[in-house]
This record gives sequence, C-alpha cells and structure tokens, in this order.
Amino acid sequence: MSQCLFCRIVAGEIPVDEVMRTDEVVAFRDIAPQAPVHVLVIPAKHYADALAISSSDPQLAGNLIKAATDVATAEGLAGGYRIVLNTGADGGQTVQHVHAHLLGGRAMKWPPG
Repeated sequence: MSQCLFCRIVAGEIPVDEVMRTDEVVAFRDIAPQAPVHVLVIPAKHYADALAISSSDPQLAGNLIKAATDVATAEGLAGGYRIVLNTGADGGQTVQHVHAHLLGGRAMKWPPG
C-alpha cells in the first residue's frame, strides 16, 4: 500500500503532528481541523474502511475506538466528544484507509451533516 497516504504516515514517510503511537494505531492532528480538537486515529495495518476492519479484525476495530477514547482523555475532552468513521463515497470517506475522526473542544450539533 505504498501509495496510501495513511500507510505512508504510519511508515514515517510523511510528517504529522502525532499525539499517540502504539504497535496497532497512530493518532495525529488533522491538517484541516473541523473542531478545536480534531485528531485522526488510524490502524497501522491497512484496511480500506470500517466494513473491512470490522469483518477482518474486529478486535483491532475495538482497539481503534479505545485509542480514540484514550486520546480524548489525554486531550482533556471530559465535557464530551464525537468519534466519526466515514465509510464510502456517500459517507464522506476521502482517504481509503479506515480512520476515526475524534472531534471535541466545542459543543457538537445534530444532525452533523
């Protein structure tokens, strides 16, 4: 997956403002934040979307969410936050490597989009 933007980030080929790294996940600040805190949490292993990761490795899918909540705690988002996984073109997914958006630092509105 050498052409995948997020795989290249995991490999250290593209610099990011990293906030967490484990053997399984990498979390970094979004370059176009939509909230005061906007962190992307991605698995180190490539999966195209939420369906692919949940079908192939449900434990990693759960660990991805756990990592997002750990980042939320570290970022001081005790008042609440949103975790979003866009899947497919109609879902707004623009990078074909599953990723969770952690959004917080302000009150979220509903519906989101």
